[in-house]
Amino acid sequence: MTSTAQAPQSGARTAHPEHLGHVIFIAAAAAMGGFLFGYDSSVINGVVEAIRDRYDVGSAALAQVIAIALIGCAVGAATAGRIADRIGRIRCMQIAAVLFTVSAVGSALPFALWDLAFWRVIGGFAIGMASVIGPAYIAEVAPPAYRGRLGSFQQAAIVVGIAVSQLVNWGLLNAAGGDQRGKLMGLEAWQVMLGVMVVPAVLYGMLSFAIPESPRFLLSVGKRERAREILAEVEGKETDLDARVAEIEHAMKSEHKSSFKDLLGGSFFFKPIVWIGIGLSVFQQFVGINVAFYYSSTLWQSVGVDPSDSFFYSFTTSIINIVGTVIAMIFVDRVGRKPLALIGSVGMVVGLALEAWAFSYDLVDGKLPSTQGWVALIAAHLFVLFFALSWGVVVWVFLGEMFPNRIRAAALGVAASAQWIANWAITASFPSLADWNLSGTYVIYTVCAALSIPFVLKFVKETKGKSLEEMG
Repeated sequence: MTSTAQAPQSGARTAHPEHLGHVIFIAAAAAMGGFLFGYDSSVINGVVEAIRDRYDVGSAALAQVIAIALIGCAVGAATAGRIADRIGRIRCMQIAAVLFTVSAVGSALPFALWDLAFWRVIGGFAIGMASVIGPAYIAEVAPPAYRGRLGSFQQAAIVVGIAVSQLVNWGLLNAAGGDQRGKLMGLEAWQVMLGVMVVPAVLYGMLSFAIPESPRFLLSVGKRERAREILAEVEGKETDLDARVAEIEHAMKSEHKSSFKDLLGGSFFFKPIVWIGIGLSVFQQFVGINVAFYYSSTLWQSVGVDPSDSFFYSFTTSIINIVGTVIAMIFVDRVGRKPLALIGSVGMVVGLALEAWAFSYDLVDGKLPSTQGWVALIAAHLFVLFFALSWGVVVWVFLGEMFPNRIRAAALGVAASAQWIANWAITASFPSLADWNLSGTYVIYTVCAALSIPFVLKFVKETKGKSLEEMG
């Protein structure tokens, strides 16, 4: 008999914990890594010009310092699954918290440009680890009935981190008299901006001591009674705990700790399910979402928007991002993951196509014509809204749920690593593409969004309401 047939016997699929607030706290604590990703990705946007001035470097070298953290992210994501399977999910979080803290301190006190780049790689490694362990841990501890909403905490934390970093940067900039290199607490303002990340990094580490280890990891190392206690804590007493433990153990019986080798197979190197995970990750980035967060101020200024207004538009974009994420959290378990992804893809195609149309017009006195300017602004917010209420959330939920137990950690690591590499490709290529043809760049992003529709329809299976043991 398969684990799928056993699933209803434990009552796990309909279980409701007596203390839902505690389960929410557990998921929120694990998602702090997402907050740090959002914070770090956005905070660097506020210090670019200060770094350029301080070290007197050109755009090419500066771009590498900005983008190099994403390479660290890819390495961290690729190795996190193996680390988590060896020493546990919580220990993996604690290692990431230490790396975040070290990176924040080092970035705030660099000796030279190469030194700053090194600390950004360290921070990127931590972000990559957190991006894998967060969704995997939440998927393993969340009751199936709530798993989609709790899994969406990862993306919610990212968008809140983006907004908070912008507010912190704005506050510190004003405290320094509007000068990124102005003195603040004995340092230049931009150094303080980077150093403030110590606060959420330390908080992430402290929270990791307040949440339980994953029941599945505990069972894998023979700690059966502790796993049973945690299952009772997070899934509720109405669940038949003996049956639930037996269900998970049955699913794990023929398994071994997942490794890269386990992902190989099929006609094209990886197993088909791994390619689907990679495809979701790549499409999430190739629609150009991070252009809206890494380059938004530069983008708006390039079409004639006043610098102060460009900062305001960047902030409103982050608010729209939060609103869309909340919508996704409400509907991901009601509507399902696949329908949300399709709705989002259609909306993104419309928003990106309108931006491409608006940017195709020549500037008049250094600005877009009035109509095209307003269309570009509204379309940019529309694009971010549809991304946030769909792909921003459902990809993380899918990656935490879609893989069979025997390969989940390793497969999630490869998929997340692909996501960071795709992120790096978009981040590094946008300035050159925009110089070539800004409208053409957005046509490319529109095509990618359009291609995501048949990809989801043909290859992606719904995971709503299924226990992890039903994934194979």
